[in-house]
Amino acid sequence: MNKTIRRASVFTLLLVLALLVRATWVQFYEGRALADDKNNRRNAIETYSAPLGNIIVGGRSVTGSAPTRTGDLRYKRTYTDGELYAAVTGYASQAYAPTQLEGIYTDLLNGTDSRLKSVMDTVTGRRADPGSVVTTIDPDVQKAAYEALGDKKGGAVAVDPGTGRILAVVSTPSYDPSSLTDANTAGAAWKKLTADPDRPLTNRALRQPLPPGSTFKLVVAAAALEDGLYSSVDERTDSPDPYTLPGTARQLTNENPNAPCTNATIRTALEYSCNNVFAKMAVQLGEDKVRAMAERFGFNDDEQDVPVRAYTSVYPSGMYPSETALTGIGQFDVTATPLQMAMVSAAIANGGKLVSPHMVARITDSGGDVLRDYDDEAGTKEILSPSTAEQLQSAMRTVVEQGTGTNARIPGATVGGKTGTAQHGENNSQVPYAWFTSWGKSGGKEVAVAVVVEQSDAARSEVSGNGLAAPVAKAMMEAALKD
Repeated sequence: MNKTIRRASVFTLLLVLALLVRATWVQFYEGRALADDKNNRRNAIETYSAPLGNIIVGGRSVTGSAPTRTGDLRYKRTYTDGELYAAVTGYASQAYAPTQLEGIYTDLLNGTDSRLKSVMDTVTGRRADPGSVVTTIDPDVQKAAYEALGDKKGGAVAVDPGTGRILAVVSTPSYDPSSLTDANTAGAAWKKLTADPDRPLTNRALRQPLPPGSTFKLVVAAAALEDGLYSSVDERTDSPDPYTLPGTARQLTNENPNAPCTNATIRTALEYSCNNVFAKMAVQLGEDKVRAMAERFGFNDDEQDVPVRAYTSVYPSGMYPSETALTGIGQFDVTATPLQMAMVSAAIANGGKLVSPHMVARITDSGGDVLRDYDDEAGTKEILSPSTAEQLQSAMRTVVEQGTGTNARIPGATVGGKTGTAQHGENNSQVPYAWFTSWGKSGGKEVAVAVVVEQSDAARSEVSGNGLAAPVAKAMMEAALKD
């Protein structure tokens, strides 16, 4: 063999080897990435080649699958009472990435979860029959919240304090997930929803943190009692009215100028929502102690999964004393979701113990066998001493029975709550946010609730936690506590 042929042979062999190496790389290293690529049409064809598994509420499926009439996708997702449960289910779309429970349990619901496969499925490569997601949502509480919020912009959450089960997750205005399921029509629906200034796709119950206003006073009161700054909710505080913010000439006043807020007890300060008391209390405690208590309740937790990841509720750091004072009334840079404030009331109602909130009870295979039980996994943390929790329960009852939260009264039930009206915009130039968080007990049943009304048709002078949010909370508690 002459030199030219030998060199050509070696070069050709190297080319063949390079092709084999590249093919091996694509097959074994890049194959998964290509298979998972969102632009890979085969994934959508496979996902919608058969009916999906379902999301269950109150023993009834609120999702389904229907045959398509055209195209290469054989089925599309359907929803029953879609607007009512949108904040729970999210959507599974032929055109867009799934959200909420649809997104978290995609593999379970489309049959690709490895836990669903039988031995024969593994051998044959057949896609397993899909599983189901069984939620903790109580349809009566969910409906009560949705109807009570009505055309208001807001969010609401209800939790069973003893088990951590989330009974309702509502966000308004809502949307119909069915409008996004069909690839042929989803584009127009998406454009309309994303252009809506009311942002119906935003989950205001879990992912819209706002200043919690005076509802945060419960956290400050808990910190003061646990720290020993005050021995009981009936000990008089050292609280001038008005209170001058430290290092400034600004005087902090109260909404009701005739309220008995000078040196008021914690009970009276919660009853009348005295700003001067809790602003001064926050400064006396210092930001570190207030933050420590807030974090016990769940603030600053950036991994709050229920299992949908809730947006982080924030208690800030590195503040001037005047700013710490404002955090004492739930302002400055304090933010919270309705879920977070429901957790505050739940821990107080449960004797100081916070059970991990969750809105999925269990996931099952196609035959109903349990793959994972979230109720059994719910952890419990002691947030407050039983004594502190009992005192705060008593003070919250006073708020509802004779204070700023009377619209939450329920005949025959024991109810405790706290109102909040949070400033909105520079120098409070926009309509305030109306908050209410509460707990209710009756006949062995109990529930904790938080509601925020971000915007309504009420006149600015009529915006208050008691006027707008407390009636929603009352409706939810009545539904949860009924026989």
